[in-house]
Amino acid sequence: MDGRIIHPAGIRFAAHYGAFYIAFGAFLPYLPVWLEARSLSSELIGIALAGGMIGRTLLAPVGAAWMDSASRRRDAVIGFAWAGLAGFLLMSPFRDAALLTILAALAGALFSAQIPLMDAFAAWSSRKEGFAFGPQRAFGSAMFIIGNIATGALISRYGGEAALVWMTAGAALAVAAAYFLPVGERDKPAPGTDPIPFSLLLTPPFMLALGASALIQSSHGFYYVFSAIAWQAQGIPAETVGVLWSTGVLAEIIFLTVSGRYLMRFQPGQLMLIAAAAAVIRWSLTAMSPALPLLFLLQISHALTFAAAYLGILRFAADNAPDRLQASTQAANSALSGGIALAAVSALSGPAYDHFGTAGFAFMAIPAAAGGICALLLLRRRTP
Repeated sequence: MDGRIIHPAGIRFAAHYGAFYIAFGAFLPYLPVWLEARSLSSELIGIALAGGMIGRTLLAPVGAAWMDSASRRRDAVIGFAWAGLAGFLLMSPFRDAALLTILAALAGALFSAQIPLMDAFAAWSSRKEGFAFGPQRAFGSAMFIIGNIATGALISRYGGEAALVWMTAGAALAVAAAYFLPVGERDKPAPGTDPIPFSLLLTPPFMLALGASALIQSSHGFYYVFSAIAWQAQGIPAETVGVLWSTGVLAEIIFLTVSGRYLMRFQPGQLMLIAAAAAVIRWSLTAMSPALPLLFLLQISHALTFAAAYLGILRFAADNAPDRLQASTQAANSALSGGIALAAVSALSGPAYDHFGTAGFAFMAIPAAAGGICALLLLRRRTP
């Protein structure tokens, strides 16, 4: 397989990932800051973000069914890109707290539901066209850094309203880039081919893999919702918060870039077990409000807590899910890791932050440890 990013199809996916993640770099850490600027309480912010994750849980299977059945895989990506842009435009005029909570949840669901579709389409195309998936996704992470730092600087100068402006502009770029993706025409199954049963996703190995991914990724809930607010409350400037986030994403970029060359010998369960152990350490130490230099070091572990688990589930799906269930497998993972589990943790993060402040990070070690147990059990089983 050609690991270079200079590949016609690879360049198109890199461009789309870049456009999406330049908006996501503002959305993920700074949507709570924008909601706070519009006077939403911590509880409502947590509910809004949790609602978006629940909505993503409902929408991801819809997108997967569309992609798995459509003659052109690209159509589902284009449709959801337009929906994500519409969500940001819809919530921009309003200031009523209850209405904004609902609209922010809707916008978050529409925007983030694109991720499993993008990943499934890119992973499928990388196998068909012969380019490495990791560098394309790493380029998206690089654009996340640009969006993250730029939005932090704009917020410092113009206030929280600047976050929505950047998110909307980035979502518009994602719409444009989606039209340049390969069409992704589907081969018709041979006559008499047996359909792939969706019950395959309910076998023990799949359930353990999906459970490990969901629990480890959900341990980032407090970080996603309240890290920017908590660190600014500690006196860390918004620009530095952006750099902290970018440090984690830079470590992720390096990890994804070298993954194809150096990490092929690791089993999916091993990658997720490493991620779980790193997450327990990361959140336990972050809860202690460490000095800024140590906080930067802890952010580097994002390469393990997020990227190792992310690659683990992608590799498990690629190795064990048939072609006609690739998008559905990623949707199931998204529904759990980016939906149900993350929504539950995010909703609990509001009260945790109100009562414990930065120490609320410590609660994130619990789902991380549970995810590690699932990964360990997966390693002890044979995949189907």
